[in-house]
Amino acid sequence: MPRILCIDYGGKRTGIAVTDPLQIIATALTTIETKDLIPFLEKYIQQESVELILIGEPLNLDDSPTHATPLVKAAIVKLQKAFPSIPVKTVDERYTSKMASRAMVEMGMKKKDRQIKGNIDQIAATLMLQEYLRSL
Repeated sequence: MPRILCIDYGGKRTGIAVTDPLQIIATALTTIETKDLIPFLEKYIQQESVELILIGEPLNLDDSPTHATPLVKAAIVKLQKAFPSIPVKTVDERYTSKMASRAMVEMGMKKKDRQIKGNIDQIAATLMLQEYLRSL
């Protein structure tokens, strides 16, 4: 079975998570510089079969767009252009960064490691992907 890939898109860094081939478990893959996202995904998708790309949609509590929403909308267009055969869906990313920070504390991660912002991005992508899998 092909994997599902989830992106926590940011202006500087982007966290990426993927499912296992059976689409049961979500795992943090990496955090990369956002400018390298498309080349990274091109290489990854050559090696692994991906059937769906999820991307976190930043919204306020009242469902209005945030300052980051236009960045994500532009990223969706780029993803659709680069990978026309793979559907791109948005998922709610509200609270995922806070939940990721809390998860790192609960996992016993050292303070020094928790301060690496890329770790939060990967874990946030993993949380979004887990929630998507739970909703299926």
